[in-house]
Amino acid sequence: MTAKDKNKINKINFILLLLVVILIAAPLFYHPLGAKFSGTDDQGPDLIQQEHPNYQVWFQPVWEPPSGEVESFLFALQAAIGAGVVGYVLGYLKGKKQSIPAEEIKSDKVVSS
Repeated sequence: MTAKDKNKINKINFILLLLVVILIAAPLFYHPLGAKFSGTDDQGPDLIQQEHPNYQVWFQPVWEPPSGEVESFLFALQAAIGAGVVGYVLGYLKGKKQSIPAEEIKSDKVVSS
C-alpha cells in the first residue's frame, strides 16, 4: 500500500467520522421550541386516560425498578447481552467458513446447509 493510498483512506475515514458526528449531533440542535421529550412509556397511558377515562388496568407489574437509573442499567445490560450473542454467532459462522479448506469449496464437496 502506497502513501497515496493511505492518505486517501485517511480522508475517507475522516469524512465518515465527520458524518457520524453530524448524524449524532443534529437531533440535539434541531427540535421545536418547548418540545417535550418523552418516550412511548409516558405517552401511552396519558392517551388511554384521555380517550377512555373509565379504563381499568388489568394487572400491575410484578416488579418495578427502584429508580430510572436502575431501569436504564437493565435496558443497557439487555442490549449488551443481545449484542454479545449476535457478535458471537457472526464470529462463529465466519470462523466456521474460514476453517473449510479452499480446495473443498472450489470442488463443491461441501454441501451448504
